[in-house]
Amino acid sequence: MILKSVQFHAKHSDHGNEYPFHLPLVQAMDKLKLEAPVTIFVGDNGSGKSTILEAVAAAIGSITVGADAVDEDPSLQPARALGETLKCTWSVKTKKGFFLRAEDFLNFARRMSKTRQDIVERLAEVEEEYKDRSVFAQNQARSAYLNSIAQMDRYYGDNLDARSHGESFLRLFQSRFVPGGLYLLDEPETPLSPMKQLTLISMLKDMVAQGSQFIIVTHSPILMAFPDAVIYNFDELPIEKVAYDDLEHVNLMRSFLNQPEQYLRHL
Repeated sequence: MILKSVQFHAKHSDHGNEYPFHLPLVQAMDKLKLEAPVTIFVGDNGSGKSTILEAVAAAIGSITVGADAVDEDPSLQPARALGETLKCTWSVKTKKGFFLRAEDFLNFARRMSKTRQDIVERLAEVEEEYKDRSVFAQNQARSAYLNSIAQMDRYYGDNLDARSHGESFLRLFQSRFVPGGLYLLDEPETPLSPMKQLTLISMLKDMVAQGSQFIIVTHSPILMAFPDAVIYNFDELPIEKVAYDDLEHVNLMRSFLNQPEQYLRHL
């Protein structure tokens, strides 16, 4: 493991009843052991799993994708305060990897598309300015813009914003992957169809084989099934490990798919 454990000292902090320190979850947290390449946080909405993931991201100084830096994002101020109380134990400390919230993805795609369009427009202006100059001068003037466009296309494709959300998300995720990184993902299934979730699992397996580690918050029974993942249930305090087949998410989904009419007729 890259990150072996996270020790919580929030109950001994000076923050009193401030959010998120007053939450029963935070008060009950002690030591979170990360014993597998993939650790999964599950729980109902409002259980606090995303809060804990954000605090870990703040504590380790994760790079963000599609949002302000962890130490600048106003929405992460409570997570930063909690993160300051955490003690992280590493096998190998690294800055490789990133923190990605599903809601940040579309912002990133739009920003990349806008940046590319700005470069294309500036290139057209440069070509007009240099049209009466020598071929050498034209090539020199155009090269920086062409290189920027080529690099963006190589990483993200020629129109990240125009693809389906699922295709764009997987392309972005793959393009930003670095072996041996620590990746914190908050509900990555949001833009993904069930089939694309299976594709993501395949990608994660390849990345784990290259020495990477993942901590994932999810509501998806598909992602929860990642082979040999350690699953923590945030619906119980203190949080505890749970087997896949014992998860309420999984059993409810199985029951619904087997007999949807049993549920729908009561709604």
